[in-house]
Amino acid sequence: MVSTVDLMLRPATEHDVDTMRLLRNQQANRDVSIQSHEITADEHAAWWAKTSADPTRRVLIYEREGMTAGVVNFFDIEGSTAAWGFFLDADGLAERGETLPAWIEVMKEATSYAFDELGLELLTGEVLEHNAVVRQMNRRFRFTEGTPEQRYADGREITVIPISLRKQDRRKGK
Repeated sequence: MVSTVDLMLRPATEHDVDTMRLLRNQQANRDVSIQSHEITADEHAAWWAKTSADPTRRVLIYEREGMTAGVVNFFDIEGSTAAWGFFLDADGLAERGETLPAWIEVMKEATSYAFDELGLELLTGEVLEHNAVVRQMNRRFRFTEGTPEQRYADGREITVIPISLRKQDRRKGK
């Protein structure tokens, strides 16, 4: 059993930039991302410069037992709505046999942050159609899926499914 002391979301800082890019570029994360190309250092630095100064964004580091285990991104924060996404240290968590517990915990913490810290009423996001495991986990957390749409990204056609969760529909922790 992991105590809540060992789990946390904290604001990302300049010191996290390289780690965020390394995690985002893990093949498992690229395979389920709309932008699937490997993110360059310059591209990432430009993203961070823009993102870290944007009041409609929050980038959080998910730590598990004192180690960076993922990144949670809230964006388009406006009033009581925002969009979000996250990715985990797929390689490190798999190596330690911690993928599923980390995934459940980051979703619990991120949705709590969205509704309790940011004061949101509606949280939205997107998932690729072929990402059946994430779609199943989203349903477990009571996200609903919208109408799929076709897009072109990084030279490939993908089907993107919008998701949403209303505050009153979320799972409450014990």
